[in-house]
Amino acid sequence: MMRKLANIVLLLAAVSLCYGLQVSKPHYGDLIGPIPARGDLGDTVVGRSFEVRAEKVEFARKLKVDRFGDSKVLTTGGIWAVVTVEFAARAQSTTVAVASWRGATGLTYDHTERLSFADGLLPVAIDPGLPKKARLIFELRPDEVSDATLLISEKLMSALDSQAEISLGPVAIGPDGLPPGTVGMLDMAEPI
Repeated sequence: MMRKLANIVLLLAAVSLCYGLQVSKPHYGDLIGPIPARGDLGDTVVGRSFEVRAEKVEFARKLKVDRFGDSKVLTTGGIWAVVTVEFAARAQSTTVAVASWRGATGLTYDHTERLSFADGLLPVAIDPGLPKKARLIFELRPDEVSDATLLISEKLMSALDSQAEISLGPVAIGPDGLPPGTVGMLDMAEPI
């Protein structure tokens, strides 16, 4: 009887150990996912092949863009977030092609494709010794601006490669539900 009880206890211990290993092991996506290089707004974040520094964040209700000499006003259901960044290549020429805005709730907003015709937007080709400024533009819900993280990488599938993660810090929301300093119209023709 004692032997049966010992076998049952040993079996339960083995089952609980196997279950613990199953739930605590990292997922495959975590093992081959991007390698984060973290920093804050204003810091230079160094990745494997590029460096990036987010200089400022501006919010607007509308964007004014020029296309082939014709002005166009773009609106959105939320607000526009325009992040001015400076890229620099490290050892060889490269192209930075992907940027996302991850809000405090975990929702991720990709760089807008509605302005693909404008200059100074992604993708940005950079060469060593020649830093280049660019704008990253996102369409967001106003409640996703505070404690957000900017995610920047060379390509969409950045497995086992570096990804810049820039913390943008807290942003107060005004009584109108918008961040303070939100402008009615931001002219994208202005120099970066």
